[in-house]
Amino acid sequence: MTEPFGHLVRRFFDVLFAGPLTASERMAVESWLGPILAPAFFGQSPPDQRHGYLAALAVIAAGRDEPEMVVAALMHDVGKRHFRLGVIGRSMASILARGGLPLTERMAGYMDHGLHAAKELAELGAPALAIDFALHHHGERPPNIDSDTWRILKEADEPAKTGVRWAPGIISVAR
Repeated sequence: MTEPFGHLVRRFFDVLFAGPLTASERMAVESWLGPILAPAFFGQSPPDQRHGYLAALAVIAAGRDEPEMVVAALMHDVGKRHFRLGVIGRSMASILARGGLPLTERMAGYMDHGLHAAKELAELGAPALAIDFALHHHGERPPNIDSDTWRILKEADEPAKTGVRWAPGIISVAR
């Protein structure tokens, strides 16, 4: 997973300044995820919850409000929470990885968060799209995800969505 440096800088500031979800935002997430997936989502740090929520809004705003799309956007980074790295630890892991330098076990796990998310999502019975997007979201599009779906999810995962608060047509997609 090698990302452009600008992406890392924007993501750093998104994480640094992200506020927790409001009560109404939490209710929306709960309705989209249902009782099986929601606890994993809410086990994430507030900035990761905010990022997933904003990604879901971006997917919905793009006209793709199917439940599996919303779940994929919300849950793609859920594997990060297992490695308990704050913003500085995450930044250090990314910098060290970009430089090909050795990582601690937690940093290495964080860098493989997509794999960890995919395994957990499979165990929880998440939609196949959510599992596949979590696994591949820092890499190339797998053949089982069509190019339009991939483009929308990848664009939704981009940082600097902090101004987005609402999208028309939000619907419940509880499982």
